[in-house]
Amino acid sequence: MSAGDMRPVMRDLVGMAEFHAAEDLQRDVWGPDDKIDPGDLMMVIQAEGGLAAGAFVGDRLIGYVFAFPTATPGVQHSHRLAVRAEARGLGLGLKLKLYQADWCLRRGIRHVRWTYDPLRLPNAALNIARLGATAAIYHRDYYGAMGGINAGTASDRLLADWRLDGERYARCRAGTAMLTAAEAAVAHRIALPADFGGLLKTDPGAAAAERLRVRQEIEAAFSSGLVIVGVDAREPAYLLTRSPTDEAA
Repeated sequence: MSAGDMRPVMRDLVGMAEFHAAEDLQRDVWGPDDKIDPGDLMMVIQAEGGLAAGAFVGDRLIGYVFAFPTATPGVQHSHRLAVRAEARGLGLGLKLKLYQADWCLRRGIRHVRWTYDPLRLPNAALNIARLGATAAIYHRDYYGAMGGINAGTASDRLLADWRLDGERYARCRAGTAMLTAAEAAVAHRIALPADFGGLLKTDPGAAAAERLRVRQEIEAAFSSGLVIVGVDAREPAYLLTRSPTDEAA
């Protein structure tokens, strides 16, 4: 299906058939060996105040986002975001997150958190550079051993903080850069592999070394008071500053 054939509609999931479609989408994106969120659990969490929404072309689910309330009022945890391979390159990750932001703001939720693999450059670029989240917490091997596309590597995760009531979110909605050229030029840099997924497949030893290097460099930077506020996707690296904007906790 070509990009011109895709005019996705963003909406909440409705009915168990769509929750089962979300199960299939998870297997398609993360691999059949990865643990999925069951449809009945997503349905119940949605009924109790969580978010389970998707991008649809006709009746086909091509992307979805799943999130739930936390113990802190006004804070949501975003657990899953996925787009089928056939629909990548259409900006659906961004569109789903903006749908999520609008959904949250209508309900008085102004802070969203989620974890992601710090070595996956496309995710880092979306979460930090485009959406305007920041990161200052690093979890080592957060989920333990995993299957699917995450098999064979420690499940280290960054905690992304997305504030929906500040300057960085305003820049996100305007489509403007999170950092000026001058700010980016003086930021502390932590280099990233351009294709960690590919490296994991072709050279697991090198992938393991990169995991350890980035872990050590990020933890040291966080310990010194730096916060991740940007991503350079051309010369892959995180950009960190000591004086973060209002969104960095």
